[in-house]
Amino acid sequence: MGIDIIKKRTMIIGAGAAATTLINEIFNAVSSPYAADKGAAAFEPVCIIDNDPEKLGMEICGVKVVGSTDKISEYAEKYKIDQIILAIPSLSVEKRQEIIDICNKTKLPIKIVPFIGSLILGNSAAFLNQVRDINVEDLLGRDPIKFNNEEIRRFIKGKRCMVTGGGGSIGSELVRQIAKYDPAQIIIVDIYENNAYEIQQELTMEYGESLNLITLIASVRDYFRMSKIFEKYKPQIVFHAAAHKHVPLMETSPMEAIKNNVLGTLNVASLAQYNDTEKFVMISTDKAVNPTNVMGASKRCCEMIVQYLAQQHDGCTKFVTTRFGNVLGSNGSVIPLFKKQIEKGGPVTVTHPDITRYFMTIPEAVSLVMEAAAIAEESQIFVLDMGKPVKIVTLAENLIRMYGKNPYSDIEIHFTGLRPGEKITEELLMDEEGLHRTSNKLIFIGRQIEVDGEHFAEKLKELEKAALDNNDEIAIKALHEVVPTFVTPEEFNKKELQTTGQ
Repeated sequence: MGIDIIKKRTMIIGAGAAATTLINEIFNAVSSPYAADKGAAAFEPVCIIDNDPEKLGMEICGVKVVGSTDKISEYAEKYKIDQIILAIPSLSVEKRQEIIDICNKTKLPIKIVPFIGSLILGNSAAFLNQVRDINVEDLLGRDPIKFNNEEIRRFIKGKRCMVTGGGGSIGSELVRQIAKYDPAQIIIVDIYENNAYEIQQELTMEYGESLNLITLIASVRDYFRMSKIFEKYKPQIVFHAAAHKHVPLMETSPMEAIKNNVLGTLNVASLAQYNDTEKFVMISTDKAVNPTNVMGASKRCCEMIVQYLAQQHDGCTKFVTTRFGNVLGSNGSVIPLFKKQIEKGGPVTVTHPDITRYFMTIPEAVSLVMEAAAIAEESQIFVLDMGKPVKIVTLAENLIRMYGKNPYSDIEIHFTGLRPGEKITEELLMDEEGLHRTSNKLIFIGRQIEVDGEHFAEKLKELEKAALDNNDEIAIKALHEVVPTFVTPEEFNKKELQTTGQ
């Protein structure tokens, strides 16, 4: 008895090597008795689009090149197309986005063929399985950032590496990437046992006993517990990823941001210095620049703690700070929220029509952290060139189109108003900081702002006391005094909107 297979009439964009391989593999897989299992028969190539006039009318396995990309909507309607596959993996980011924008007008699902070199050639299932749905990353307007893996390998190999917050989005990816470079030992420190357990099991399954992995449940707030960990394991490199990062939640629980972010960083960084850790790497955020919320101000205070300790020139520890923007796919990222809202039929909620953010992927963020740490010759702050900021509403509109829906008609977008502490735009540099290039053209070193050691230490003590007393009002006032660039969101957003004429 045969199995009914729903064939999706497919338009393929591009008449080059990738399209030829794709169409051949579709037809080969369809002729296989296992086609139904593979799902290959769901692809029914109907027509090809290509901008080369010399290819007009040519056929690949009987599928004709019918026209150029400016006719995509016309041919999608004419041939009753169900889905589109973009099969030109070598396209520049700008050109790919231009074609995707044209495809989005058809309201059809779009898939994309990766670089042929990344596929396991000779296996049709592998090829077809890797014709993936288009990712949000494809719409960010810049190429993926490349990093010097050999430099990172020389830095990590044979070293004892500790990752605080090692079960979180950034921390767990740090642990994964460190594991690839043959460390002497990885020490995961996290207060949340479920996350710590998950990354522990993942690495144990992948590496078995070949990876020296220690997983510890501990809080960076607990100085004496952290002191025992440093004393026992003597980490040579510390990646400090433990932090509370959710802006609105920290506005309602400011004490927790100060205890965890500020005091936790003070504990771990000072212990690294006392124990002669070779490098201490702090993960910061663009929200630390001219902060308008407690979370951002607490992270700016962390940057200042690192700079303060570096200025002491006490011991051999080099302090490195890495600063970058929002991370796609992380816990609390806007993208998973948008996807859930779209899949429920909407509405998609955006706080403000003019809000913009810098974005990067988790692997990019972690590679930045590791390469910055590798190339740091002294205590420095590193900033990533993340391209142009992206409008959140544009991101929402494009994501809705990826689902084959039309923004504002099929799926509504509602503007809910800025959340407590939220900025219209984020910045990567403070006014006082200059930049100069590194060996990676997309990684810059910011000029550190000198910290007045005596004044800073005094104000930090006042902040610590207020936090431990759980006095919100005094603690926030003390945070403003420690971080002079900490302003109210109303003040910042009013100025920003006036500047942009919005």
